[in-house]
Amino acid sequence: MPNSKSVIVIMGVSGSGKSKIGKLLSEKLAIPFFDGDDFHPKANVEKMASGSPLNDDDRKEWLILLNKLAVKYRDKGAIIACSALKKNYRSILRAEMGNTMVFVYLDGSFELIKSRLENRKGHFMPMDLLKSQFDTLEPPFKAITVSIEKTPEKIINEIVKQL
Repeated sequence: MPNSKSVIVIMGVSGSGKSKIGKLLSEKLAIPFFDGDDFHPKANVEKMASGSPLNDDDRKEWLILLNKLAVKYRDKGAIIACSALKKNYRSILRAEMGNTMVFVYLDGSFELIKSRLENRKGHFMPMDLLKSQFDTLEPPFKAITVSIEKTPEKIINEIVKQL
C-alpha cells in the first residue's frame, strides 16, 4: 500500500470523474476525501450556474482555501478533488506542501467528457462551460496521468500502482 501521508489532488475538467475516483481512492487508502466544489464561494457557484466561466481572480480565494485544507492534512493524508486546470493554480495548491502533494490527472477527450456531462444531473456546472475548461487546461507534466476510458476500478488500481 502506498504512503497515505500525502495529499492527493485528483484533477481534470468537469465531468472527468474527480469526485467518483476521489471517493473510491479515499476508501482504498483509508484517508479522507474532500470535494473541492464544496469549497467554492457562493458567488463562484452562481457565476458558473449562470453559464459564465470563472476567471483567475474568481478561483484564487477558492484555491487558497483548498491549500489551507491540504496543509491541515499534510501529515495525515487526504484526497482533494479539484480541477487545478492551470500550472499556477497547482502552484497555489502546493504552497507549503513540499513534496507531500501528488497530482493525479484524469485525462479524457472532449467528446467523451461531453457525453458524460449530457447524462449528468444535479450539478451546478453547465455543459456549455466544458469548452472553456478545455481551453484553460494546461495538462501537468509532473502528475500521475490516467485515462478515464478505463473502468473506475482499473483507474484506482493504476493510481495506487503509480503512487
